[in-house]
Amino acid sequence: MSRGIILVDPLPRTLDLIMAPDVRERLERLGDVVIREDRPMPAEQVDELLPETVLIFGQTDMPKERLAKAAKLKAIINVESNFLPNIDYQTCVERGIWVITPAAAFASPVAEAALGMALDLARGITKADREFRAGIEEYGLAGNRETFRFSGASVGIIGFGDLGRQLRELVRPFRNTVRVFDPWLPTEIIRSADCIPATLDELLSESQVVFVFASVTTENEGFLGAREFQLMKPGSAFLLMSRAAVVDFPAMLKAAETGHIRVATDVFPVEPVSADDPVRAMPDVLLSAHRTGGTRDAFFALGSMAVADAELIMRGLPPQLCRRADPATASRLRSKPVSVS
Repeated sequence: MSRGIILVDPLPRTLDLIMAPDVRERLERLGDVVIREDRPMPAEQVDELLPETVLIFGQTDMPKERLAKAAKLKAIINVESNFLPNIDYQTCVERGIWVITPAAAFASPVAEAALGMALDLARGITKADREFRAGIEEYGLAGNRETFRFSGASVGIIGFGDLGRQLRELVRPFRNTVRVFDPWLPTEIIRSADCIPATLDELLSESQVVFVFASVTTENEGFLGAREFQLMKPGSAFLLMSRAAVVDFPAMLKAAETGHIRVATDVFPVEPVSADDPVRAMPDVLLSAHRTGGTRDAFFALGSMAVADAELIMRGLPPQLCRRADPATASRLRSKPVSVS
């Protein structure tokens, strides 16, 4: 194995899931690929391979003592899409080892689905369908007593990373006033996207539709709770599109159950959701099984972005498509690892 080893430890992904055949061929041209997909690669196998490993595709634990064994390592490419607290990010920076993820592959499909779900909450599309099938439909104005137009409605975006910025671009034709709350960003970035920087309370109290794209960190778990939901306008829409842990989930469901707000969620505290979970019977909550980002093309984009950047890195050039882990932020992230692709 003179070309260097590419250690592929991708669970919960597989190479067939994230790479079209031509992309897989490009990966194999970069080095000698060693794959373990039926379960995480055993520690003894990882340790044996590390001295000759040049690239890692996956979520392999890489503390400082392991990195010391990997003298030839150039990059760790996280294809799960969340930076996990299982890597010594500072040592990677000091060693010049790129730690990157192609998570932006999911931004466009998540934003697209979020817009569709927002239109549903505003116009009562699936609710009207259910009522029609039950024979209790109402026509014309009577059928629109509780609806509002998404066009021109005030929008709030909590978390302005890849997902939030994609959503902002999708809603431009709807001429919304858009407020953004993201304590990790300077106001200049928010204003450059034609958005209004806002405090959390301002955003919640002024927005008719609130999208949540925030990641879970050591500082924000459950930061959207009963007080925050009470700040929202009666009848406004709340869409949870990132991670369940950023909200007090029971408080969110109670706010929906009382009719104070309309709720849509693509994520849940425990997934898969149990068959007897009461959330399944809540008529005023729009439910999605953590599926908004997982389109066929998005998974293939995950692989093609990862391989394209790996090709650059192997040529001594910086990656261009994936997001790099920064120790100052990666160490704070606490998103629950994905278990289902």
